[in-house]
Amino acid sequence: MTDVTDALFQTAVLDRSDEVPVVVDLWAPWCGPCRQLGPILEKVIGATDGKVELVKVNTDENPQISQAFQVQSIPAVYALKDGAVVDSFIGAQGEAAVQAFVDGLLPSETENAIEALLAAGDEASLEQVLALVPDDERAVLALAELWVDGGQADEALELLTRIPESPETRRVAAKARTGEAVVDGDEISLRLNGLLDRVKDDDDARQEFVDLLELLGPDDPRTAPYRRSLSQRLF
Repeated sequence: MTDVTDALFQTAVLDRSDEVPVVVDLWAPWCGPCRQLGPILEKVIGATDGKVELVKVNTDENPQISQAFQVQSIPAVYALKDGAVVDSFIGAQGEAAVQAFVDGLLPSETENAIEALLAAGDEASLEQVLALVPDDERAVLALAELWVDGGQADEALELLTRIPESPETRRVAAKARTGEAVVDGDEISLRLNGLLDRVKDDDDARQEFVDLLELLGPDDPRTAPYRRSLSQRLF
């Protein structure tokens, strides 16, 4: 159990809820029902051995959090996953009701199985994940990268169409199209320089140029200058 302030809410609640469900108990020292509910929440959530986490917010001292939840009465309890509220209740509850509330936040057997398969990370395990959840982003990316490294570029590109485009999908797709496993040394710069004069009128050259920039990544000092050079050639 953690006491959270307005200043810590982003990291302790929103960011943390990307990793584990977080239950927010909004309370105040003068609130009798809050004092009844608090120990029950601590007992039930403590029994999850870290699968669910509890944070407490003193509404008298942290008005920004209260306003964010539009709290009108306390105790008010909110459960968050991936930065969003997934369940809530208002007022004191008995242990059985709190247990049911917390049980609803725990991963199912299927979810546990998926996590184990993702942790294994081999081709067969990732394919099992996709048999259960065909558009699981983590499995799609991991399997596509395995296929690229194994020379199955076309299959990897087809697999990536299952999920929305993102920086990671663009990186893996670029790797599939260019055959680049590692971006290092002067070879990439030489290839980019050789492509610059062709990017305006040659679609394949332009795609290869963009793919190489994806492989370099936004933090490489070469990326920004080459993007400017590309824009100058095109426009």
